[in-house]
Amino acid sequence: MTTEREIYLDNSATTKPYLQTCEAITSALREQYYNPSAIYERGIVVSKKIEEYRRYIASTLGCEDKEITFTSGGTESINTAIASVSSSRKKHIVTSMVEHPATLEAMKKMEENGFVVTYLKPTKEGSITTEQVLENLREDTALISLMAVNNELGSKTDFMAIAKAVKRNNPQILIHIDAVQAYLKEPISLCEGVIDFLSASGHKIHAPKGVGFLYHRMGVKLPAYILGGGQEKNFRSGTENVPGIYGMGEAIKTFYPQMNEKLKQIENTKDYLKNRIVEEIDKVIILSPEDSVCHILNMSFIGLRGEILLHSLEAKGIYVSTGSACSSKKAGSHVLNAVGFKKEEKEGAIRFSFSEENSIEEMERVVTVLKENVNEIRTIMKFGKGRNV
Repeated sequence: MTTEREIYLDNSATTKPYLQTCEAITSALREQYYNPSAIYERGIVVSKKIEEYRRYIASTLGCEDKEITFTSGGTESINTAIASVSSSRKKHIVTSMVEHPATLEAMKKMEENGFVVTYLKPTKEGSITTEQVLENLREDTALISLMAVNNELGSKTDFMAIAKAVKRNNPQILIHIDAVQAYLKEPISLCEGVIDFLSASGHKIHAPKGVGFLYHRMGVKLPAYILGGGQEKNFRSGTENVPGIYGMGEAIKTFYPQMNEKLKQIENTKDYLKNRIVEEIDKVIILSPEDSVCHILNMSFIGLRGEILLHSLEAKGIYVSTGSACSSKKAGSHVLNAVGFKKEEKEGAIRFSFSEENSIEEMERVVTVLKENVNEIRTIMKFGKGRNV
């Protein structure tokens, strides 16, 4: 392994916790370890701190603090929102073919329970349009569930336009937005009241793994599915994950005040790497759309396999991915398949995903190593194909 400082470009899979995040977690574990349900003063202090973080998170979304429920992460939040219509007399759901496995697997379960699910095919940019959604509404549609930002391509879906159009058509249809890759990467305002559920995950925003939240609009039915002591307004019983909530709260408080500046820095780093790769390496295709989110760049290196390139970069201390971390061990990318990329484009796909901790200097080293490794792998593969075996 290289002794040079590692370059981490898999921030869509998970992010490195901030120092402030770690300090808050340590404080919750070592000093403020009391049960927030306790009625003595030190327990009340912890409870008040949790509510302080809840209010701050709500302020970043323009919603009420009572509309934020803490969960174990994006998967739980997504599953909870989808399951909210389980007892509905209306049995139709609209989603897309490029959703995260947390959504797609939950949809399979809904189908097993008698629901009909419409899976919308994405545009060539990997997004879903308002027209597509409206064309597939039915009288028995109960829920629309879509991701705001695709985790593999960075494609953005205009979920606010979709929600407004759907609510004008039928205010009773519930709207769930998977914002795991969008929260703190795109401006989100829920003050118009057209989004019913929104899911987010802590470890995508420099918080620890195992914590997230679900925005649940007031007045929308959400049956309790974990029963017990009545925590989280009876929606999710069980002693709160105090270290996780503290860590996520501090991560958000660290990032949000400088969000615009940091997002611009991330976008500049991404654009720099993209342009330098195109300049230095031939037979490269940009799979991410031009207007993709600031932190995701998917590119295909024609003539090689992405996983081989990934491991060659790993050997030099550069960490990237070939797609979603939640499905990267499975055969092929359902996202790239659904969009309709060619076989050679899918095989050579690499996803770079950024944070504000990445620098232009790092990108220069990435380009140098990439160029060397791509040329070497292509030569070896070409030689192998030409041999008599």
